[in-house]
Amino acid sequence: MRKVTLRDIVWRYILLLIGLFFNALGVSLVTKAELGTSPLAAIPYSLSLVISRFSLGQWTIIFSLVLIVFQFVLEFSTKNWSEIMIEIIFSFVFGSLIDWTMSWLRHINLQDYWQSLILLLIGCFVISWGAYFEVIADVAMLPGDAFVRAISRKFDVEYGKVRVASDVSMSVVGAIICLFFLHALSGVREGTLFSALIVGNLVKFILNKVQPLTAFLLNNARSL
Repeated sequence: MRKVTLRDIVWRYILLLIGLFFNALGVSLVTKAELGTSPLAAIPYSLSLVISRFSLGQWTIIFSLVLIVFQFVLEFSTKNWSEIMIEIIFSFVFGSLIDWTMSWLRHINLQDYWQSLILLLIGCFVISWGAYFEVIADVAMLPGDAFVRAISRKFDVEYGKVRVASDVSMSVVGAIICLFFLHALSGVREGTLFSALIVGNLVKFILNKVQPLTAFLLNNARSL
């Protein structure tokens, strides 16, 4: 087995940053489609509609920090402090990237439902590629994913089942926030359900179909 070098680790973090960028861009595209946002962004997006002084990216940072606190409670005796610090850093990076990409897309003004559907599809595809890069980097997790992992470990439940329950729960909470304060399902709509159903399957498809690319990125590209 080849020894892992500092260069390998740095390269994996570069791949993770690429994944975060694609993930943030995908969330922004799905949000701009105005058919609801992705399940993980449902609560921050709903809160950004209710209290607009904070942007979607800022609410994402706040929500991520709350999830980190929950992780700490669930895994107090086993949680690695370096993991906590990395999650905090990447929470700020991810939230900032969301606001950055949202500013890129600020001039998008969709007129027809079919245009929203196309943008939703593109957003889901981009999120899937972001998740792909995060998976192959295998060095850190976003707080939303790490929170699901913490519940899975604590209660010895399969990660996939907890992931589904988490997506549903966050979507429901986001819907309740919108209904209570805005009297409309502004943040959680059919696009949220579509994202929940398609992104995971797209990630699996990409991971299976681009194995040569994965091998190149992990074994060759870092030496370029």
